[in-house]
Formats: sequence, structure tokens, C-alpha cells
Amino acid sequence: MDSEGRRGIMLKKFVGVDPDKCTGCRICELVCSFEKEGVYNPRKSRIRVVRLGTVVNVAITCRLCDEPACVRACPRDALTQDENGVIRVDNDKCDGCGWCVEACEFGAIMIHPELGKAYVCDLCDGDPQCVKWCPEEALELTTEEIVAQKARISTTRKLFEEFV
Repeated sequence: MDSEGRRGIMLKKFVGVDPDKCTGCRICELVCSFEKEGVYNPRKSRIRVVRLGTVVNVAITCRLCDEPACVRACPRDALTQDENGVIRVDNDKCDGCGWCVEACEFGAIMIHPELGKAYVCDLCDGDPQCVKWCPEEALELTTEEIVAQKARISTTRKLFEEFV
């Protein structure tokens, strides 16, 4: 799941979104809920589509932080981070207090509507179905380095267009 970046540093992959491609169809939410819960119910999805303003749609999922605030915030030690950066929830320890939800700056952790326990994207064990099924190819398995590089390229293009 990790890929090697420059200088041999292992980079954690996460599901990223291109807001220019995302139409807000929410197929990713349906695919995720079916893959993980066996039902088509966006409330049980580990990815959320959020509309920003009237035009921009953004999919929110776990960013696999280097030092995840959600793990540190859990008073029951129910959340751990595996060697690939994926956050794992021990349902036997989780009491649904929601501290992890509050701690996550990306809004990627939710409390399951029926179980009352924390749940979060686990990348479908390295083969995220939301990425596979996105009809607009707005989702991709990416790294922070790739996201930063795309932002630099986009900014450079916009500046170039302004001056040409």
C-alpha cells in the first residue's frame, strides 16, 4: 500500500479527490456502504461527499495522518494505526464517546448510526472500491506528495494563463 518517494521514504496512500471531476453523484458512498455493510446506505459509508458552495463537491475520507489525532484522543485506546497508516477500530474497546470524531481535522471518522461505535475508511485492504467505481475517475489512491505536486502544477498553470 505504501509507495517509495524520493530518498526512499515510504509514503502512505489514501483516497484523494479531484473536485474538478467530482459531480457529487455519491456512487462512492453507495459502493462503500455495500462493500462494508452489505447495504446501499450512505449513512454507513466510510467516505462522505460534501458540497462546498453551489458547484464544488469534495469526498472526505481518512488521510492516514503521520500522527493521527484521533488515535491520541481515544480514552479507551480503541483506535490504532497499522504499519500502512490505516486506522483500525477495536469495537470491543470503543464505547462511541466521539472524541476521535472531534479530534479528526478532516472529518473522516464517524459514529456508526446503528452500532454506536467509531468507523473509518480502511482502504478496503488496499483496493478501495470507491476509487474503482467512481464514474468520473474523480477518486484516486494517492499520497500527500502527489497532491502537493498537483497543486503546484495547477497554480503554475493558472499563473501562466494570467500572464499569457
